Amino acid sequence: MFDETPAPKLPAEAATLEARTVSEAEARFESCRWHVRAEEGVPAHCAHRDVLPMAGTHGFVIDAWCPDCTCYKLRRTPRKNGFA
Repeated sequence: MFDETPAPKLPAEAATLEARTVSEAEARFESCRWHVRAEEGVPAHCAHRDVLPMAGTHGFVIDAWCPDCTCYKLRRTPRKNGFA
């Protein structure tokens, strides 16, 4: 009565369902306050003043810097104005 065969997946749907493994360094880099997103041909990189001169924007390698980065700090959450 019911057909239990799975429906074929569309290419876009299959790509979103595929789990992407994120390394520990990549996860740390994404949450770091010095993380700069990729835009206009410049890849994602670290904007910290001690890292940027050595790694630059095109030579930044997440796995080389982020696991033991001493500059790492979580992004600050904006505080509400006034009293709570």
